[in-house]
Amino acid sequence: MAEAGGANSALMALCRSPELADGGQAVPFDVNYAGQTCRAFAVRFEGRPHAYLNRCTHVAMELDWQPNRVFDNSGQWLLCASHGAAYRPDTGACSGGPCQGGLVKIDLSERDGLVFWHTSYKLKAIEF
Repeated sequence: MAEAGGANSALMALCRSPELADGGQAVPFDVNYAGQTCRAFAVRFEGRPHAYLNRCTHVAMELDWQPNRVFDNSGQWLLCASHGAAYRPDTGACSGGPCQGGLVKIDLSERDGLVFWHTSYKLKAIEF
Protein backbone atom coordinates (compact mmCIF):
# COMPACT_ATOMS: atom_id res chain seq x y z
CA MET A 1 0.00 0.00 0.00
CA ALA A 2 1.49 3.33 -1.03
CA GLU A 3 0.84 6.82 0.23
CA ALA A 4 1.97 10.16 -1.12
CA GLY A 5 5.33 11.10 0.37
CA GLY A 6 6.44 14.02 -1.78
CA ALA A 7 6.94 14.94 -5.41
CA ASN A 8 9.43 12.15 -6.16
CA SER A 9 8.76 9.79 -3.29
CA ALA A 10 6.08 7.56 -1.85
CA LEU A 11 5.71 5.82 1.48
CA MET A 12 5.45 2.05 1.27
CA ALA A 13 4.06 0.14 4.25
CA LEU A 14 6.72 -2.30 5.48
CA CYS A 15 5.68 -3.80 8.82
CA ARG A 16 4.08 -3.18 12.18
CA SER A 17 6.44 -1.41 14.60
CA PRO A 18 6.61 -4.33 17.10
CA GLU A 19 8.04 -6.60 14.36
CA LEU A 20 11.32 -4.68 14.66
CA ALA A 21 12.96 -5.46 18.01
CA ASP A 22 16.20 -3.75 19.04
CA GLY A 23 19.10 -5.93 17.86
CA GLY A 24 16.61 -8.59 16.72
CA GLN A 25 15.69 -10.18 13.43
CA ALA A 26 15.56 -8.13 10.27
CA VAL A 27 12.38 -7.65 8.28
CA PRO A 28 13.23 -8.41 4.64
CA PHE A 29 11.65 -6.71 1.62
CA ASP A 30 12.33 -6.44 -2.10
CA VAL A 31 13.00 -3.22 -3.98
CA ASN A 32 13.93 -2.09 -7.45
CA TYR A 33 17.27 -0.29 -7.04
CA ALA A 34 18.70 1.38 -10.16
CA GLY A 35 16.67 -0.97 -12.35
CA GLN A 36 17.60 -4.20 -10.53
CA THR A 37 15.48 -6.26 -8.15
CA CYS A 38 17.32 -6.32 -4.82
CA ARG A 39 16.70 -7.66 -1.35
CA ALA A 40 16.62 -5.11 1.45
CA PHE A 41 16.14 -5.34 5.19
CA ALA A 42 14.95 -3.22 8.10
CA VAL A 43 16.19 -3.47 11.69
CA ARG A 44 15.74 -1.53 14.91
CA PHE A 45 18.77 -0.15 16.71
CA GLU A 46 18.67 2.00 19.85
CA GLY A 47 14.93 2.45 19.41
CA ARG A 48 14.99 3.67 15.81
CA PRO A 49 14.24 1.74 12.62
CA HIS A 50 16.87 1.63 9.85
CA ALA A 51 16.89 -0.04 6.42
CA TYR A 52 19.55 -0.94 3.87
CA LEU A 53 20.02 -2.88 0.67
CA ASN A 54 21.05 -6.38 1.70
CA ARG A 55 24.29 -6.17 -0.26
CA CYS A 56 27.76 -6.22 1.30
CA THR A 57 30.11 -3.62 -0.15
CA HIS A 58 33.03 -6.07 -0.17
CA VAL A 59 31.34 -8.65 -2.41
CA ALA A 60 27.76 -8.11 -3.57
CA MET A 61 26.33 -10.86 -1.33
CA GLU A 62 23.54 -10.74 1.23
CA LEU A 63 24.66 -10.20 4.81
CA ASP A 64 22.41 -12.77 6.56
CA TRP A 65 24.19 -15.58 8.41
CA GLN A 66 20.77 -17.18 8.95
CA PRO A 67 17.46 -16.03 7.46
CA ASN A 68 16.78 -12.46 8.68
CA ARG A 69 19.84 -12.47 11.00
CA VAL A 70 22.17 -9.58 10.20
CA PHE A 71 23.22 -8.45 13.69
CA ASP A 72 26.30 -9.93 15.35
CA ASN A 73 25.86 -11.73 18.69
CA SER A 74 26.17 -8.46 20.61
CA GLY A 75 23.35 -6.78 18.65
CA GLN A 76 25.66 -3.79 18.09
CA TRP A 77 26.92 -4.40 14.53
CA LEU A 78 25.53 -5.50 11.18
CA LEU A 79 27.85 -8.29 10.10
CA CYS A 80 28.34 -9.92 6.71
CA ALA A 81 28.35 -13.67 7.16
CA SER A 82 30.62 -14.29 4.16
CA HIS A 83 33.76 -12.28 5.00
CA GLY A 84 33.09 -10.51 8.31
CA ALA A 85 32.57 -6.95 7.09
CA ALA A 86 31.00 -4.93 9.94
CA TYR A 87 28.64 -1.98 9.53
CA ARG A 88 27.09 0.51 11.97
CA PRO A 89 23.37 -0.27 12.34
CA ASP A 90 22.39 3.40 12.57
CA THR A 91 24.28 4.70 9.51
CA GLY A 92 25.39 1.67 7.49
CA ALA A 93 28.97 2.99 7.60
CA CYS A 94 31.80 0.46 7.30
CA SER A 95 33.27 -0.17 10.75
CA GLY A 96 35.69 -3.01 10.12
CA GLY A 97 36.62 -5.92 7.95
CA PRO A 98 36.86 -5.93 4.16
CA CYS A 99 34.02 -3.51 3.39
CA GLN A 100 34.49 -0.84 0.74
CA GLY A 101 32.20 1.99 1.76
CA GLY A 102 28.88 1.90 3.55
CA LEU A 103 25.64 0.09 2.92
CA VAL A 104 23.00 1.76 0.74
CA LYS A 105 20.58 3.33 3.22
CA ILE A 106 16.83 3.34 2.64
CA ASP A 107 14.84 6.09 4.35
CA LEU A 108 12.23 4.90 6.83
CA SER A 109 9.55 6.60 8.86
CA GLU A 110 7.37 5.31 11.66
CA ARG A 111 3.92 6.43 12.73
CA ASP A 112 0.72 5.01 14.14
CA GLY A 113 2.42 1.69 14.90
CA LEU A 114 3.64 1.14 11.35
CA VAL A 115 7.03 1.39 9.63
CA PHE A 116 7.20 2.74 6.06
CA TRP A 117 10.06 2.79 3.55
CA HIS A 118 10.45 5.72 1.16
CA THR A 119 10.87 5.42 -2.58
CA SER A 120 13.31 7.72 -4.43
CA TYR A 121 14.53 8.31 -7.96
CA LYS A 122 16.78 5.19 -7.73
CA LEU A 123 14.63 3.17 -5.33
CA LYS A 124 11.22 1.93 -6.41
CA ALA A 125 8.64 -0.61 -5.37
CA ILE A 126 8.62 -3.90 -7.25
CA GLU A 127 5.84 -3.94 -9.84
CA PHE A 128 3.95 -7.19 -10.28
